Amino acid sequence: MAEWTLLESVNQAFATEMGRDDNVIVLGEDVGVNGGVFRATAGLLEEFGAERVVDTPLAESVIVGMAIGMAAQGLKPIVELQFMGFIYPAVDQIINHAARLRNRTRGRITCPMVIRAPFGGGIHAPEHHSESTEAMFAHMPGVRVVIPSSPARAYGLLLAAIRDPDPVVFLEPKRIYRLGKQEVEDNGEALPLDTCFVLRDGIDITLVSWGASIKETLEAAHQLAQVGVDAEVIDVASISPLDMGTILDSVARTGRCVIVHEAARSFGVGAEIAACLAGEGITSLLAPVKRVTGYDTVMPLYRNEDQYMPGVNRIIDAVQEAMGYR
Repeated sequence: MAEWTLLESVNQAFATEMGRDDNVIVLGEDVGVNGGVFRATAGLLEEFGAERVVDTPLAESVIVGMAIGMAAQGLKPIVELQFMGFIYPAVDQIINHAARLRNRTRGRITCPMVIRAPFGGGIHAPEHHSESTEAMFAHMPGVRVVIPSSPARAYGLLLAAIRDPDPVVFLEPKRIYRLGKQEVEDNGEALPLDTCFVLRDGIDITLVSWGASIKETLEAAHQLAQVGVDAEVIDVASISPLDMGTILDSVARTGRCVIVHEAARSFGVGAEIAACLAGEGITSLLAPVKRVTGYDTVMPLYRNEDQYMPGVNRIIDAVQEAMGYR
């Protein structure tokens, strides 16, 4: 079994599915000759040729619009947008066409496409390179939003996204692209979409997160265990549709919940989870739901980046506050 980084797992998922299905096409800025801005598509041009690995102009709306046409005619395009901050010119195509194609044609035509984008901060990037605006896409009916947090989940979830008959926005936390390696079996098996993953069992409090923030959340859970607090950790993974059942079941056992995400606090996915807990799990809660998030500002440049992003200490402080309710 090979050991891969998250980035290598993405690359291998491409190669596996392109080898299995001739309808899978990769397109985007510099995905061919250069292998992508982070090298996620490295080697694919040499293996599958220029008809299936297509370098495009710098025009996100055109790239996504072209992919929608391909998907409507039976291909399975995978679009790479270089950074999430560059995705906004394509929002019109995503919401008005990709997301609506199944409904508009009453199921006659689907739109099996994946829109990939590196997202989040932590790599000292300039403006427009560090956005975490996943909630915007989660609010669009007809679009799945998937965020892996480890090499194994990147591999399995990307395979599932490519095989899904509807459009998937697949957001890759670039801060952990090369952070560590994990054993991943290249067996072509997809992981389930629309499902949370329980990464750590616990009885005292539920910690809910996704993407790169899973790293700090797991570290906080480890440190809390040293002082007698047994935290359950849930990786949301698919933020839309949202698997609230797993979260509600966990909070029914623990009675407390802290939600951790890098995106801005207001109107985020964490707020939706908190609202669902208040609406459907209120009788389980022994303390108010806490959120540890980014701030309602533009992601700062690198000197202040660490102050913006949720860290282990902030998570532990929120847990201790929740545990203070008896």
